[in-house]
Amino acid sequence: MHDTAHTNALPTPAPIPAGALASRLAGGHSRTPAMPSLAWTPEVERATARLYDKVKSVVPSVEWPFHAPYVKAINELKRERNAVILAHNYQTPEIYHCVADVVGDSLQLARLAAKSSADIIVQAGVHFMAETSKLLNPEKTVLIPDSRAGCSLAASITGADVRLLRKRYPGVPVVAYVNTSAEVKAEVDICCTSSNALKVVESLGSDRVIFLPDRYLAQNVAAQTQVKIIAWHGACEVHERFTATELERYRADEPGVEIIAHPECPPEVIDIADFSGSTAAMVDYVKTRKPRRVLLVTECSMADNVAAETPEVEFVRPCNLCPHMKRITLPKILDSLLYLREEVTVDPALAERARRSVQRMIDLP
Repeated sequence: MHDTAHTNALPTPAPIPAGALASRLAGGHSRTPAMPSLAWTPEVERATARLYDKVKSVVPSVEWPFHAPYVKAINELKRERNAVILAHNYQTPEIYHCVADVVGDSLQLARLAAKSSADIIVQAGVHFMAETSKLLNPEKTVLIPDSRAGCSLAASITGADVRLLRKRYPGVPVVAYVNTSAEVKAEVDICCTSSNALKVVESLGSDRVIFLPDRYLAQNVAAQTQVKIIAWHGACEVHERFTATELERYRADEPGVEIIAHPECPPEVIDIADFSGSTAAMVDYVKTRKPRRVLLVTECSMADNVAAETPEVEFVRPCNLCPHMKRITLPKILDSLLYLREEVTVDPALAERARRSVQRMIDLP
């Protein structure tokens, strides 16, 4: 037992403005609850012991006294607020395993967001994901713990760029990766994720398709279809850094390792990999196949999250962190949920068209 108090301070709260957020929240949801204690106490240790047992292989014991008071406070506040936390696979283990209600890749989170009965959705991910949740739940309050959590792919293209592409290629359908803003989604025909990109492209019944904004995902889809892909030239700043030379070195140094790569990686990386798929497919591969040693070619927190659930698998970790995902932390989640800050809204002039492109993707069989 640890009897020494360890207190974690939150920033001084700003007042909640009177307006849309407060007026929409019914009953007690508009009342700011009291600031919870953030001291590490025997009670907190007991209350969070089961959760720490899930992550102790990847979260050092010296860190748990910092995380545990936030974990306890967030889980209690979720119940009081009737809130749900959606966490992407790239979130850190203390978020992914200890406070999230729903975890998954972009497609899984989009589908489950559309079915949520919670009053409040907290998106533990990046901004385009929170926008997607808002598009699918326009009447709900959607919060993102840090509104600066962006995405290099989403930042690489604008709605005006899509309109120019349509002028250059009249009549050619446009597919947008979900890693785009609502402004871009409003200008395209349908969205896709890395798990269904090929299916979406081939569902359009066209011999040419504009695919944006990820050039590597576009190239990897093009290698699997007869459809001619016209690609934009964006890239994920995490996955574009992986190289074939790096993976060949791992093959030489780590005999027998299975390499699993995300399709946002360059094609020469995919060619070397034993398997390529979305983050959900990568997780499923490890859980079902249980390779003796595996290297996940993706954001490195995901390896920690999968390792916590598959202790029999040895993970070789090439670590490329997403700086945007790492903006989301337990203190920021508590701050957002406690004071209902960082609400995500979508311009009504864009929302219906953007929602349609996302819904078309979700409705695909």
